[in-house]
Amino acid sequence: MATVITNLLSAIPWIGQSLVEFIWGGFSVSNATLNRFFSLHYLLPFVLAALAAVHMLSLHTHGSNNPLGITGNLDRIPMHPYFVFKDLVTILFFILALSFFVFYAPNALGHPDNYIMANPMQTPASIVPEWYLLPYYAILRSIPNKLLGVVAMFASLLILLAMPLLDTSRVRGSQFRPIMRFMFWVFAANFFILMWIGSQHPESPFLEIGQISTFLYFAWFLAIVPVTGVVENTLMDLAVTKK
Repeated sequence: MATVITNLLSAIPWIGQSLVEFIWGGFSVSNATLNRFFSLHYLLPFVLAALAAVHMLSLHTHGSNNPLGITGNLDRIPMHPYFVFKDLVTILFFILALSFFVFYAPNALGHPDNYIMANPMQTPASIVPEWYLLPYYAILRSIPNKLLGVVAMFASLLILLAMPLLDTSRVRGSQFRPIMRFMFWVFAANFFILMWIGSQHPESPFLEIGQISTFLYFAWFLAIVPVTGVVENTLMDLAVTKK
């Protein structure tokens, strides 16, 4: 898997292969590569914990918005204990679900190839990443060009940063937006289809289904969300005008 992941960088023009060898610490995956990957996976949880702490501090200092998209200076409640205990319900539910897989079904989300003894000279014929990476792996495989596939895979995550610009609705949140709620479940269903496609062999008809789902994934952000916002704003204006 280390070979497959690092080889994604080889799609970068001109410096790709040199960058891969720099990450490997040589001309192939070796002990230096494993040491670097272990250090990275050891440090990343602490970095994520620090970012979560900064997020909580920022949220505590500047506050948050609400589904109405308007200020609520007249009616506020403290974050602790109300929202802290509200979020703890979700956190404990997640830990409970995760504990079930860890203690009772550790192989339910795994793959038989994970038990094949590692061979640095041979990459397994069927590469299946962890379940939480399957949708992005499906996007990567849906595009025949290696460079464009890597760009699309990273763009599927980075496009989330553009949501404040792409969401044209005057109301933040979807609690009072029935059309957007329906579109959200369309996106969720398509996401699970991508997860299923990522676990299948790259052959017909899975390739074609993956390409359609990949197109719908990006179309949801670039077309469906902006158009839905405009339609909802127009309907709201028409309703207000009739009154």
